[in-house]
Amino acid sequence: MVSGNSAPACARQAQRSSLDCPRYIMKSLALSINRRFFYGWVIVAVSALGIFVSGPGQSHTFSVFLVHIQADLGISATAISSAYGFATLVAAFGLPWMGRLLDRTGPRRLLLGVTLLLGLACLAFGAAAGFLWLAVGFAALRFLGQGSLMLGSSNLISHWFDRRRGFALGLMAMGFSASMAVHPPLSQWLIDTVGWREAWFWLGVSTWALLIPPVLFLAHNRPEDLNLLPDGEAPAEDDDNSAAASEQGLTLRQALATSTFWILCSGLFGLSMLVTSLHFFQVSILTTQGLGEAAAARIFPISALVMVVAIPLVGRALDRFPTHYVFAFGLVVMVLSLSSASQVHDLTTAMIYAVAFGLNNGCTMTFFGYVWPRYFGRKHLGSIQGTGQMIGVIGASIGPIPLAVAFDLIGSYHETLLLLALYPAVCAIVAFLFLRTPPQLLAQQQSAQEK
Repeated sequence: MVSGNSAPACARQAQRSSLDCPRYIMKSLALSINRRFFYGWVIVAVSALGIFVSGPGQSHTFSVFLVHIQADLGISATAISSAYGFATLVAAFGLPWMGRLLDRTGPRRLLLGVTLLLGLACLAFGAAAGFLWLAVGFAALRFLGQGSLMLGSSNLISHWFDRRRGFALGLMAMGFSASMAVHPPLSQWLIDTVGWREAWFWLGVSTWALLIPPVLFLAHNRPEDLNLLPDGEAPAEDDDNSAAASEQGLTLRQALATSTFWILCSGLFGLSMLVTSLHFFQVSILTTQGLGEAAAARIFPISALVMVVAIPLVGRALDRFPTHYVFAFGLVVMVLSLSSASQVHDLTTAMIYAVAFGLNNGCTMTFFGYVWPRYFGRKHLGSIQGTGQMIGVIGASIGPIPLAVAFDLIGSYHETLLLLALYPAVCAIVAFLFLRTPPQLLAQQQSAQEK
């Protein structure tokens, strides 16, 4: 017979066992896979899928819907563009909070929550009835898709890889290229088939169907949770050693006090701002400088193809060479993109620009995930990464303004493109000369090695 006092204890034990059973199954599955190859590559696949699923919150998907939204709601193109830019800016300021939440809950829970909310945001956006609803919908989709989902996916990779982090992040970024290839034509097909409103319903449902199952059953926050180490080179011998590997890292306040943080932010702000400018005005720049509209449109797939090839190569370079050299190189490529865009006058010069801009995109996509754990460690990665990504998104939101103002005033992009190229040139010199690992992180790493 079970005593009255022991009965509740037995019930609690049974309840704990039922809750631990799914975790045990997930852990057993992961360790079984890890015996064949490092489980981190499964994490890369899940994270790349997360980047792909962010498509409903990305500019390349919105662009297909804008004309239909404008016609249906009777809103001008200027009003829609203003709402979109303002929504992107508002969404940026929520990312530091999301980064702190990421540190507290871990990327797995955050990705689950964000995916659920992103699907709901898609459904709500399809029901937009006016300008205010549209603006709020833009903000929600940008915050959840372009911001939070990309933040959580890159954070997950950063915990699972160290020595091969650049290559892993490069593979993850291929999900963005896949989204650029799939979401615009898929959205257009849905619009033609069921209309733009129901198209958002199916984008929301596909978001849930594609990402929730793999995150729920395959994602683990850190390799230490499975008694493994980053890169899969050797298993951790005990829990203390496993925990020590993730305890290194600066707080956000410590990071903000370093010159390293502001050198990185200055460079990434410029990359985000200027890449967005070229994306936004590319056809206009090329056509005003003598290229036909059809030829200008064909530059996009060329740049996309170069980007696909460049992303893993940039990741490999980050793993093999000093980071400040590669970061400075990426800023120099930005200079080449702007200067070559200013010189386009025929198909040959347009091809040169297309290659430079494709490489530029590959560098930018990889840098945003790589530099934060590299220079500030993993312990408080979410809050630091969220703040850094906020600064990058702010750059993207104001990026088209200088070229727009210049064209309205002087009717040309040429001089402004060359003037803007000075900014990444200065950032490249500063990064090459002064970008270094903060002494506080070096001290933590040395202390961990001595133990």
